[in-house]
Amino acid sequence: MLEDDFQIDDVNEESEQSELYEHHRLVIEPGQKMLRLDKYLVSRLPSTSRNRIQNASEAGNILVNGISAKNSYKVKPGDVVSIVLSYPKSEFELVPENIPLDIVYEDDDLILVNKKAGMVVHPAFGHFEGTLVHALAYRFQNLPMFEGKDVRPGLIHRIDKDTSGILVIAKSDIALNKLARQFFDHSCKRSYQALVWGNLSKAEGTITGNIGRSLKNRKVMDVFPDGDYGKEAITHYKVLERLGYVNLIECRLETGRTHQIRVHFKHIGHPLFNDADYGGDRILKGTTFTKYKQFVENCFKILPRQALHAKSLGFIHPVTGKEVFFDSELPQDMQNCIDKWRNYTAGREDVE
Repeated sequence: MLEDDFQIDDVNEESEQSELYEHHRLVIEPGQKMLRLDKYLVSRLPSTSRNRIQNASEAGNILVNGISAKNSYKVKPGDVVSIVLSYPKSEFELVPENIPLDIVYEDDDLILVNKKAGMVVHPAFGHFEGTLVHALAYRFQNLPMFEGKDVRPGLIHRIDKDTSGILVIAKSDIALNKLARQFFDHSCKRSYQALVWGNLSKAEGTITGNIGRSLKNRKVMDVFPDGDYGKEAITHYKVLERLGYVNLIECRLETGRTHQIRVHFKHIGHPLFNDADYGGDRILKGTTFTKYKQFVENCFKILPRQALHAKSLGFIHPVTGKEVFFDSELPQDMQNCIDKWRNYTAGREDVE
């Protein structure tokens, strides 16, 4: 997976970053003279170029009082303006790198990549090279979107470094803005598969709970009661296979919070297998037998990361308007770990 919220210090404005886009909500102040919408937004969002605002308008990402509005609209006091922008401003210069990618699908407007575990999606402090964006910048260095210095060109969403799976990247501004809107509206269909500790009591269920940065450790997230801290998060799950002391599950997200699946399953007492950040990298269920301990340690070696894969993604194509769906196979490390658990539990009556 998301980083801290993007905020503007203004009592009449709300702003958030969800996935890799900005959302601003502005209430037009009393006494404001009638002014073109684009000019007003440029004056209120000084770090945002007019070109970005125009692209957002073209994609239908600017609403006034809940209705799509053109740049020529004249704002007036009391209007509520909502704008979704494709990506926040970045601060690192990008140097393209020739890194092989697993391409699931590509056309003139977008590309889908099956990201391998261990690859960071975009540059950040501590990760200035070898990221997915470095590879994309090399592959698309002749495309206008990838010619500048922005380190997040085309990105709409992301997954954690040690999570594998499907990501969609836009190759044009119109595709970027239209896909950003779908992720903001949570209309995309995303499914994940994960291996979690313990035997879930229900075959299907829903986990809710606001997610926010932990108050004790800023590197991880936590679940908080409904209130002012954290943001609403909803995870639906289904048990695919019960493997004794672990379960293979499918998750579908209504929201896209940082570490959402990982923190939600820790919250209900079923951390992801070998998830070091959320306590899944130790034996949480099972016997005290030495052979069992060795078996689990061997599983950790086979899968040296959290057992989580972004398996499928569906959305409305930003240019054709058709619904598209893409799926991927589980990566070998995760498949090998699952097979090892299957072999361990096969024919055993002493495993719950």
